[in-house]
Amino acid sequence: MTSEKPGSPPAAGKSPTLLQQLARTPNKLFGKAFGQQYGALCFRYKEGGPEIEILVITSRESRRWIIPKGWPMKGKKPYEAAAIEAWEEAGVRGKAEKRPVGHYTYLKELDDGNVAPCIVAMFQIEVTEIKTDFKERGQRVLDWVSPSEAARRVREIELKSLLVNFKPNASKTRG
Repeated sequence: MTSEKPGSPPAAGKSPTLLQQLARTPNKLFGKAFGQQYGALCFRYKEGGPEIEILVITSRESRRWIIPKGWPMKGKKPYEAAAIEAWEEAGVRGKAEKRPVGHYTYLKELDDGNVAPCIVAMFQIEVTEIKTDFKERGQRVLDWVSPSEAARRVREIELKSLLVNFKPNASKTRG
């Protein structure tokens, strides 16, 4: 599971247009509360050693690098929703921590052209199972990379910081 062109990110999408739109209509950004999403910081130990790799995936529309994430799910705890997103978007399962390892914010581009400011609570998942047949197979590119490479690929500044500084919760994993 590697990217089509290792080391080269997908196209950046519509960011300049989005920023111009927001500058003209700031109420679209500041006129409502932040949406809540849950993300999966999926990792595995590289070749059984102490180094880790982090899973990054591409978004379906803009093909930019992201991590699995989604909206709350009725009847599911936040860490369970993050684990379901990891399975549906990337075909990975594992041990999900119940407490977030951090948060980041971003602007979600909606189908109607509007934007929704979102805050994403990130839950660490130590991946123990990888399947090639999953719900969004063929719609995304998946890649396992170092924390610094994962941080380089994503666009959101706060997420970059979370990824480059990520250390698995040792008390719950191999520690």
